[in-house]
Amino acid sequence: MKCIIGAKILLPNATVEGKALLFDKKIIGIVSEEEIPADAEVISADGGYVAPGLVDVHIHGYLNEDVSDGNADGIRKMAEGIIKNGVTTFLPTTMTVSMDELGVALDAARSLMEESVSWNGAYIAGVHAEGPFINENKKGAQAAEHIKLPDADWVIKNKDIIRLCTIAPETEGGYEAIKKIRENSDVRVSVGHTDATFEEAMKAFECGATHITHLFNAQTPLHHRKPGVVGAGLASGAYTELIADTFHVHPGLFQMVANCKGDKLVLITDCTRAGGMPDGEYTLGGQKIFVKGIKCLLEDGTIAGSVLKLNEAVKNVKAHTDLPLHEVVAAASLNPANAIGIGDRKGSLEVGKDADIIITDVNFDIKKTIIQGEIRYEA
Repeated sequence: MKCIIGAKILLPNATVEGKALLFDKKIIGIVSEEEIPADAEVISADGGYVAPGLVDVHIHGYLNEDVSDGNADGIRKMAEGIIKNGVTTFLPTTMTVSMDELGVALDAARSLMEESVSWNGAYIAGVHAEGPFINENKKGAQAAEHIKLPDADWVIKNKDIIRLCTIAPETEGGYEAIKKIRENSDVRVSVGHTDATFEEAMKAFECGATHITHLFNAQTPLHHRKPGVVGAGLASGAYTELIADTFHVHPGLFQMVANCKGDKLVLITDCTRAGGMPDGEYTLGGQKIFVKGIKCLLEDGTIAGSVLKLNEAVKNVKAHTDLPLHEVVAAASLNPANAIGIGDRKGSLEVGKDADIIITDVNFDIKKTIIQGEIRYEA
């Protein structure tokens, strides 16, 4: 048994001080320091925060690796890299590439899932297939030549590895595909890269979609007479992704989005292979991207993913809202875990859940990352 002392413990609805967190492979409980068992291994947080491991449900790459490359070693390298940012669970996210390339990428992730339970990196909870079932009018940085009409059978065939699938519902067969996927699998469907109207997006939710891919980006905007997908995202109960890098979305909107979404706000990185790398030229889905600072752009200036780290997203939202830190952290841990159906075992420091824990300093920089009760990273 281990325990962490000297910490501000971040729970989903509160911050607890003056207590200790007990765990082995699972969370045992929060106790007073007098109740710490004599044989427990004691870890000090030195006055920092103890939080649940972060959950990134939308990340394409990191450390010059890209999920769509279909390289198992590359995905493993990503998993080992992002624990330094506090991420303990993730969905390797594919792009709109050829169906053959998608098959290879899914197989690569599939081959690693069992290993990822105990390796020295973040756990793979499945794949987020962001495409190819999107609308060319809102393709963003995705490759038009590989866009396909929604294919529920393909998703269902890969339901063992796909955990989340982005679909433009207004495309031919979109609503039928959403219904069929939800009726025949546990795959969650996200509305994204879409030219849908407000009414079409709300119909997608009626058909079983539960999620919005990166709010504001690659979708119809908010207008007072045409609320669009953005309006549907804000007005509905759908889990709603936000890339909080202060570039994709102006930070002046963070508070409004948080107020509208509450525990359905999901912070993501949408990180590319340029994450964790110096400025320069990289690729995304076979296209050149150019990275300078927090900006990733195609040659024509289209925004192309990010280099955001999930703990930095937490910092950015905390800096630009009046939310208490425990609520912001929940948006990067429990909310995304719930969004993909694993909130019963991941995403918070509640008794019985996996002991996926991060220790940070007062600035939320990562000092230790603990997965399944074992220290996997130490700054």
